[in-house]
Amino acid sequence: MTHILIIDDSPTETHILRAAFEKHGYEVSEACNGKEGIAVAQAQHPDLIIMDVVMPEINGFQATRELSNNTQTSHIPIIIYSSKDEVTDRMWAMRQGAKAYLVKPVTVKKLLHIVEKYLTKNIA
Repeated sequence: MTHILIIDDSPTETHILRAAFEKHGYEVSEACNGKEGIAVAQAQHPDLIIMDVVMPEINGFQATRELSNNTQTSHIPIIIYSSKDEVTDRMWAMRQGAKAYLVKPVTVKKLLHIVEKYLTKNIA
């Protein structure tokens, strides 16, 4: 079963994402901030990560950079899923190692399309 890690400090967002992914057959793990997300990613090696940006302790940009620069986790595609909608945020996310940048809210259909695109690339 394909495993997705959601790193987001909003219980509401996490619940919505979890429900959508589980409904479509994905295994889901959660972390409530970047620091915890890094630890979970290193321990569980998910197939893909959905990352918020604005979080306590370590933000999504920092966590993305750390995961992308770590040989244990650098192969895991990271999709930023944030309410931040500035061009500079998108550019910075990609420089940190993110594969895609989605602005909240997004339809489940679009989210699943992007997730499947990067899971397919990761497997190929």
